[in-house]
Amino acid sequence: MRDLKGYGRTPPNPNWPGGARVAVSFVINFEEGAEMSLSTGDAFNEKVYEVTDEVAGVPDRCMESHFEYGTKAAWWRIADTLERLAVPATVSTCGKAAELSPWLIEDAVKRGHEISCHGWRWEKHAHMEEAQEREAIARTVRVLTAIAGHRPVGWHTRSTPSPNTRRLLVEEGGFLYDSDDYSDDLPFYTEVSGRKHLVIPYSFDTNDMHYHQGFHRFVTARDFADYTSDAFDTLWNEGERHPKMMSIGLHLRMIGRPGRIAALDRIVGHMKQKGSVWFATRQQIAEHWLSLRLPDRGLPARS
Repeated sequence: MRDLKGYGRTPPNPNWPGGARVAVSFVINFEEGAEMSLSTGDAFNEKVYEVTDEVAGVPDRCMESHFEYGTKAAWWRIADTLERLAVPATVSTCGKAAELSPWLIEDAVKRGHEISCHGWRWEKHAHMEEAQEREAIARTVRVLTAIAGHRPVGWHTRSTPSPNTRRLLVEEGGFLYDSDDYSDDLPFYTEVSGRKHLVIPYSFDTNDMHYHQGFHRFVTARDFADYTSDAFDTLWNEGERHPKMMSIGLHLRMIGRPGRIAALDRIVGHMKQKGSVWFATRQQIAEHWLSLRLPDRGLPARS
């Protein structure tokens, strides 16, 4: 049953560390190598990259090389920028991508970033059979745990989850949260199989995906920075009375291009100038939220 009311006019006070008005979550989506490709034995090629263009019947080196830019060049540019800015991120990782480029996960862990799950492949789960999805979840957890040295505690599905995804995550037992939701500016609980489960919403608007996928709503670094900074200012103003959370979605092959990376300096610089901001991984946000022990009336169950 859908929840169209949420917290209403009385959201709970998350009491972010340091009395921050806004908790900011940077999410780096690591998908390179997990996309569909005829050259690696898949039945079809991925068709969404720098442009939306489907190549059928033959390997698509244009598509493949766009993804390869993410691991060859972009990761180092993004990671060095965030390290210089002292901002931690959640690296939302496809299991196969990590298996093919384990050094990237190892580097991310050394830099203090969270490693979370983004499916085994960069594929939709909407119509996935339950047994197949259960194995995809388990395999992703196994591979990321082996490379990172600790178990991932977060999950985010490409596109919409299947009707079974959240239940399978809860049954698996090791997840603190999932981010398969876009409905709020704060985390919330939902009931799954009789258990209380935490959801940390994500966002598609404050997201570098708008450089790609046929949208081209963002053209310059300043476009992304201005839009994201405007969103932050709104949440910051509201946060004087009702502190909020903000998600910023990044992709290696998108924000990591030389003409776009400056957006990170502008965004973070603006936020630090405003102050009263907590830069946190999604695991940190989840652990903080779980520690609050607010009454259930402040945390309505949703499904």
